[in-house]
Amino acid sequence: MSENKPWHEPMPDALFSVMRDILASPSPVGLESAMTLGVIKPYIDSFAPSHWAMHQYTGNASVVWDTHPGQDDMFSVMVIGHADKIRMQVRKIGEDGKVWINSDSFLPCTLIGHEVTLFSEDPDNPGSYRRIEGGTVEALGAIHFSEAGHRSGDKGIRPTQLYLELQIHGDNKREQLENLGIKAGDTLLLNRPIKRGFSPDTFYGAYLDNGLGCFVTAEVARLIAEAGGTSKVRCQFAMASHEEIGRFGSRVLAGVHQPDAIIAVDVSHDYIAAPNIADRNMTSQTMGKGFTLAVGAIVSEQLNKRIKQAAIDNDIPYQVTVVGRDTGTDGMAGVLASVDSAATSIGFPIRNMHTISESGHTGDLVASIHAIAETILAMDKEDDLSVAFKDEHPRLDEAAELQHPGFDPQT
Repeated sequence: MSENKPWHEPMPDALFSVMRDILASPSPVGLESAMTLGVIKPYIDSFAPSHWAMHQYTGNASVVWDTHPGQDDMFSVMVIGHADKIRMQVRKIGEDGKVWINSDSFLPCTLIGHEVTLFSEDPDNPGSYRRIEGGTVEALGAIHFSEAGHRSGDKGIRPTQLYLELQIHGDNKREQLENLGIKAGDTLLLNRPIKRGFSPDTFYGAYLDNGLGCFVTAEVARLIAEAGGTSKVRCQFAMASHEEIGRFGSRVLAGVHQPDAIIAVDVSHDYIAAPNIADRNMTSQTMGKGFTLAVGAIVSEQLNKRIKQAAIDNDIPYQVTVVGRDTGTDGMAGVLASVDSAATSIGFPIRNMHTISESGHTGDLVASIHAIAETILAMDKEDDLSVAFKDEHPRLDEAAELQHPGFDPQT
């Protein structure tokens, strides 16, 4: 493998800065426009040709950049990242000044002591939000007040024990908080922008899931634009909402635009480095070995074949990840929207998913960016993609016989 490939080189600071800005944007579930419109739109506008169109929607903050708007007769490929982040929410304000919160999809024990930002709607100006920093997530207080099971490690932390510590003191603590406009339903996000890691080409921080998918999608758009665009493939670069609560945003996008093919871009797991799962015999995928390509579920063999060929032709490293009934990603958008789309899911193995210290490898990201771009550009050279995808369903009844090389049927 050639050592001058971009996935073998440190990610340039300018590109790392783009990635950091996308991941740092406050875009919790249902409030994703800080990422989609605040960060990604100016970036894509900086390179997108004038004939590209950006689609927006009434019920969610998703966005789609369309290379050939209105040309419904073209074969369309939708690349999807999701912009929403897991968020905590205020449940109740206590008389003692504690702001009780939920843990959503975080393990409660991973949240303790971490700094968060609380976003609160201005009660006197609905639709306007204020940012409150300086708070941490707590549950047990000092070790002196904990139960014996907590001290020994035999007992965990329940989601109902979590609260936001804002250091409120003095009289009428609850009234102080309510006067600030803090109320049930307010959103909290972990506060840790990504940094470069200790090991070469690594980085860590909060919300790799799934600002990274949006970063990759935006970079694929940039490479397609720099290549002069496509003439046979209509590209739709999507940043979807509401993935973390059921992939509701992407299924709307699929239903509205009805793409012929869908490539979801989302994080996957570094199973080799994951603790306490050796007996599960998970797929041997790990950080630093290239992007992951899903097989199973509703994944299209025709689409996967093209991605694998593009990877081989361009010396791009990849790993296969096995999924069962469901990809677990926006790759399911087509079938969930009852749209006939050839679909797959591409990812990059990360560690510590759904924590404040998720970590990944920049080479895996760059490999996925180039693999998707090269796949689209190669598809753009094909004669009739619609016919090809319909006629290329694998025929296992025509599979060639394979025998062990040491087997002699005459003996």
